Amino acid sequence: MLRFPGIQVAIVTPFDDSGEVDYPCLAEHADWLIENGVHGLVSPGSVGEYASLTDEERKRVVEAVVEAARGRVPVTAGIMAPSTARTVGWAEHAKEVGAKAVMALPPINYNPTKREVFAYYKAISDVGLPIAAYNNPHDTATDLTPEFLAELSEIENFVAVKDFSGDVRRIARIRELCDLEIIVGVDDLALEGFLAGATGCIAGFANALPKETVEVYELARAGKLDQAWELYRRLLPLFRYDSTPLLVQAIKYTMELVGRPAGKTRPPRLPLDDEDRGAVERAFEHFAATRTAG
Repeated sequence: MLRFPGIQVAIVTPFDDSGEVDYPCLAEHADWLIENGVHGLVSPGSVGEYASLTDEERKRVVEAVVEAARGRVPVTAGIMAPSTARTVGWAEHAKEVGAKAVMALPPINYNPTKREVFAYYKAISDVGLPIAAYNNPHDTATDLTPEFLAELSEIENFVAVKDFSGDVRRIARIRELCDLEIIVGVDDLALEGFLAGATGCIAGFANALPKETVEVYELARAGKLDQAWELYRRLLPLFRYDSTPLLVQAIKYTMELVGRPAGKTRPPRLPLDDEDRGAVERAFEHFAATRTAG
């Protein structure tokens, strides 16, 4: 049984006008995503601005999402932290409150050895929840290559990898070397990833367009590739923001454009400037126009 099937939404963390976490909005948003067919929720990750949350906020965010899900879809808790002890602590909290899995970058505050990375994930595994490793060699010092992932797959609960490398060729290589679930880590490689054998996608723009994102996955799985590519091409101008430093701002602004505002981002993320707002608007208008035309 797949632990991370289909479209897993990297759910945003809504903030109110004073910059505080808006927990009722978060719960309502999680419910809306589930009602619109997504297969799972991931919180808090990069899109959820985990690094700008206090410890108490992180706890309450995970608890709010788990409570809102009510067992209808699995919730994966992001447990990234600078030390093994803190990461394990977040994993223990996730298990305690009912999350079904955890997602973890390799150690994030320095360039660890392979032995240290192995020990780090082993410590997380001892908590007893399935682990999706988050490979993001663009923003961290560690690259979880297919060969290294094959070694890590020997750890009992190390069952999946969210790959943000941008190299779709890695999917086939990972499949050759081990039986990890492979989760596409960026929206604008989703369809290519599904066709290469990825079993799911941790998606950002699904916060604003859940039905359409799920439809791309379902069409690909059904072998309806012409329809999948047609829809995917309409979405790509937006989806490409998911692999840029402005991903959270662009996702939240798109949520505004579809009538589901979730507040601004927390510093150091600043609001989009006029040029970037205009570009996101044009990308959304492209999607809306082609959707109407289709």
